[in-house]
Amino acid sequence: MAAIPPVCDFGWKAPEFKLPATDGRVLSLSDIRGPKGTLIMFICNHCPYVLAVRDRIIRDARDLMVMGVGVAAISSNDAETYPRDSFENMRKVAEEENFPFPYLYDEDQSVARAYDAVCTPDFFGFNADLELQYRGRLDASRNAAGPADLRRDLFEAMKQVVETGEGPREQIPSMGCSIKWKETA
Repeated sequence: MAAIPPVCDFGWKAPEFKLPATDGRVLSLSDIRGPKGTLIMFICNHCPYVLAVRDRIIRDARDLMVMGVGVAAISSNDAETYPRDSFENMRKVAEEENFPFPYLYDEDQSVARAYDAVCTPDFFGFNADLELQYRGRLDASRNAAGPADLRRDLFEAMKQVVETGEGPREQIPSMGCSIKWKETA
């Protein structure tokens, strides 16, 4: 069953974090932050919703980075239950797909909890002051890619954030596989 995150809580401040990246660095929100905005994406390696649009995520990230938006992807899934989402497999995917953004591992799931991430993909678009302005979908694709000419909702929203500091008031939530939470004792 697909999970759907809540609507955008405009102005909510991005929580700080420090996580290992697949390239060997340890990065914080401050390291990722862009001068015009920041996009934090919760993704994973196995989710059909992510796999359907991974090429579009990469395309939009590249285009936004040129505009001064800092971008990072975070995987928070329980890798014991979902081995395809292990840190080693994250490294392979980031290299094979030539991710232009850091791919970070949230092993203890504390960052996903701090952001109240719900699904993969779950997009958090912040303005230059790290205030949430977009919590919507990439485009109208679901667990299969839609037509190539779909409106680029995430890209257009973040472009507006770059230009005005504010995201669109009308947003359609993302949809995807639920975050795979670890069992709690």
